[in-house]
Amino acid sequence: QPSTAEDVLQELAADYELPELILRYRSLSKLKSTYTDKLPQQINPRTGRVHTSYHQAVAATGRLSSSDPNLQNIPIRTPQGRRIREAFVAPRGWRILACDYSQIELRIMAHLSGDKGLLQAFRDGIDVHRATAGEVFGTPYEAVDADQRRAAKAINFGLMYGMSAFGLSKQLAITRAEAQAYMDTYFERYPGVRDFMEDTRVSAREKGYVETLFGRRLYLPDIKAGNMQRRQAAERAAINAPMQGTAADIIKRAMIRVDDWLQAEQPPVRMIMQVHDELVFEAAEGDVETLIKALDHLMGEAVELSVPLKVEAAAGLNWDEAH
Repeated sequence: QPSTAEDVLQELAADYELPELILRYRSLSKLKSTYTDKLPQQINPRTGRVHTSYHQAVAATGRLSSSDPNLQNIPIRTPQGRRIREAFVAPRGWRILACDYSQIELRIMAHLSGDKGLLQAFRDGIDVHRATAGEVFGTPYEAVDADQRRAAKAINFGLMYGMSAFGLSKQLAITRAEAQAYMDTYFERYPGVRDFMEDTRVSAREKGYVETLFGRRLYLPDIKAGNMQRRQAAERAAINAPMQGTAADIIKRAMIRVDDWLQAEQPPVRMIMQVHDELVFEAAEGDVETLIKALDHLMGEAVELSVPLKVEAAAGLNWDEAH
C-alpha cells in the first residue's frame, strides 16, 4: 500500500527531494504547534513559569513521561530544537545546570552482560564507540576515523534496541551483507553481549517478562505471539527493556538522593526538570562549580555497577547553553 509514514519517507528522501521537504514541514509544524505557539499560553500567571506534569505509570519501561507541556521531546540535535531550549532561562543571579548520565544504557549493558571487552573499555575511561570501531574494523584505536566511529555508535546503540542487519544497513546506507558482517564481527569481539542477548530472549519466552537490575518486571505479552512481527517486536523489547528500565530506576534513585540532600543541606540549587537520563537544576551563579561537584557525586553513586557511572554537567544562562 502507498504510505507516507516517516520511515518510508526517510527512505525515499535519499533519492527524491519532495519526501525530504514533507519531513521538514512535519517536523517544523510539530515544533510550532507543540511548543512555539503553545508554551507562551502555558505560563502560570502566578509563578511566571511553565509547569509540566510527570507520570510514573505511562511508559512501559518505567521512564517518567511528561505532558502539558511535554518537555522531554524537544529535539537537542536540530537548530530549531535548540532555539526552543534557549527560551528556558535562569532567573537573574542564577544559572541553568544540566547533569546528564553519559552512555548509561551502554554501561548497564556492560554490567548486565559482564562482557570483558566492554567492561574494560569503560573502566579504562576510553571512548567506547572508538574502541568498538577498532574491534569491528580491525583498526588501531588512535587511527579510527569519524565514519568508523559513527558506524560503531550505530552498532552499539542499534543492538541494544534489537536492530537487525537490515535496519543497520538502512541506517548506514550499506548493503545488508556488509551490515551482517559488522554485526558478526561485533559479537565475535564482544561474546558476552551476544550471550546476554540470547539468554534474555530465552528467559523472556519462558517467563513472559524481563527484569531490571532492581527486580522490576516488564511484561511482554506478545513474546509468544503467532504473528511474527509482533513476536519480533517483543523480542527487541526484551533486549532493550532491562537497559532502559534500569536507567529509569537509576535516575529515580538519583532524584531521591538529590532531594534528600536538598532537604538536609538547603544548598542554593533547585531541581526543576527530569528529561530521561538528565536532571536540570537552577543554581546560584557563584556556586555553580561547587554544586556541580556535589551533584556529580550524588548522581554518580546512585547505584554501584561493574563500571563507573559518568555524569556530564554544564551550566549556562539558558537550557541550550547548559549542554
